[in-house]
Amino acid sequence: MAARSAIKNLISNLCFEHHCVQTIKLQEQFRKLHNGVNQCSHYHSSSQLRAQPRLTPQEVTDILRQNEHTHEFSAGGSVKAYDSNQLPSNDPIEDTHAEARCLLTTGMLLGVFDGHGGAACAQVVAKRLFNYVSVSLLPPDLLYKYLQSMDNGDSHVQLLENFNDQYDLVDELKGLYSESFKRFVSDLWDSQRDDFQMRDALQKAFLKLDDDLSREALTNVTEKVNLKTLSVSMAGSVACVAHIDGPHLHVASVGDCQAVLGVLSDTDTWTAKKISIEHNTDNQVEVNRILDEHPHHERDTVIRMERLLGQLAPLRAFGDFRYKWSRQTLQNVVVPKFGEQVLAPNYHTPPYLTARPDIIHHRLTPRDRFLVIASDGLWDLVSPLQVVRLVGEHMSGKVTLSPLRLPRKDMKLDEINDLLLQRRKGLAKKPVDRNAATHLLRHALGGTEYGVEHTKISQLLSMSQEVVRLFRDDITIIVVFFDSEYLRHCPL
Repeated sequence: MAARSAIKNLISNLCFEHHCVQTIKLQEQFRKLHNGVNQCSHYHSSSQLRAQPRLTPQEVTDILRQNEHTHEFSAGGSVKAYDSNQLPSNDPIEDTHAEARCLLTTGMLLGVFDGHGGAACAQVVAKRLFNYVSVSLLPPDLLYKYLQSMDNGDSHVQLLENFNDQYDLVDELKGLYSESFKRFVSDLWDSQRDDFQMRDALQKAFLKLDDDLSREALTNVTEKVNLKTLSVSMAGSVACVAHIDGPHLHVASVGDCQAVLGVLSDTDTWTAKKISIEHNTDNQVEVNRILDEHPHHERDTVIRMERLLGQLAPLRAFGDFRYKWSRQTLQNVVVPKFGEQVLAPNYHTPPYLTARPDIIHHRLTPRDRFLVIASDGLWDLVSPLQVVRLVGEHMSGKVTLSPLRLPRKDMKLDEINDLLLQRRKGLAKKPVDRNAATHLLRHALGGTEYGVEHTKISQLLSMSQEVVRLFRDDITIIVVFFDSEYLRHCPL
């Protein structure tokens, strides 16, 4: 009991940055306990885990399906539908996600945002970023009309149709955020160029929103507003955003969320194609970039213990201005509110962090069947190839969950026969869940080489709040399904 109490005290005394060195050491201690390295592991597994009443299969299903969402699209386009789901580890959950259709241009936006140091930054970025992106895509004539509508106070001209919108901004900040966005639209109009580049538009949207988060935190408005904007600026968020317009897929990412394409080969086998770049110490190119941006005498301190300045795991992120502002700004503005612990060791030549995204373009083909965007909580548990295979199997088995209906009235007998053969094959893979994101959650938590193990998933879902974060992270998943027929016939 004393050992458990000591660990609880360590948890409560951590600094507000989740990826600090103390957290790393504590996680290593807990893994040793859980893996049976010493006598405490026996106590932990038997008293902490097994003391929890085992969940029934229905209770497990209820938990897994609590946040699932499915949206289908009837209009012709490359996106047929998407499934999404979230499973919290932190309380409140620090992940969020957003999905929307651009109303003034063609295309869809879908993104996963993984917060750290609290949920504030991820929620604000998820709520605002798509507006910055969508307005950056407007041609000059539409941009001018939209700017005029803002000047005239016309709120009926909407940029986006949001789906499954979960969060709303607090009233104290709405006016400030609206002023920032109007300034951005005006700047876009003043700086427009004839040669539109998608990459430039996405980068500008990401960087401008991050600049606005900084400026808003340092603008003297009211004590109440400044405390909220400063809290957002001290938290951080990584992001992975996909823009899909017909056959064109662009993925912009900062941090360690990932986007993976599920591709069906000519031999009917699944392959996984990564469409995002992770910004962490596993990416040597990214490490070299950061080292090259700072004096040689800092090479031993910029990256320590696989963390930025020994503290932050992602090497790019929104917010986290304790790694971007000057030391003087931190001393004058942040230290009086949050204390000296906000000053990272060896903080000499900021900024050390950026929200500039890496952007990958991919032209979709009929072989590209789906896209999975997820926070690192999923990728910590299953590999991209495992994820693709699981979704592929789910697609095959899902057809058995509904009555057989012929897709067309004029089908030939051999086509009907092929349909029946596919359905029979799918019966062997009949899934428990209709939602592919839920299917991934179930297998990520309870999957073994013999299938989903109920005891394993029950334990992971019934852990107390004080220890669950040490065994799994927040998980957020979006699975986007493509229309192969559309992609087969669409123009280049």
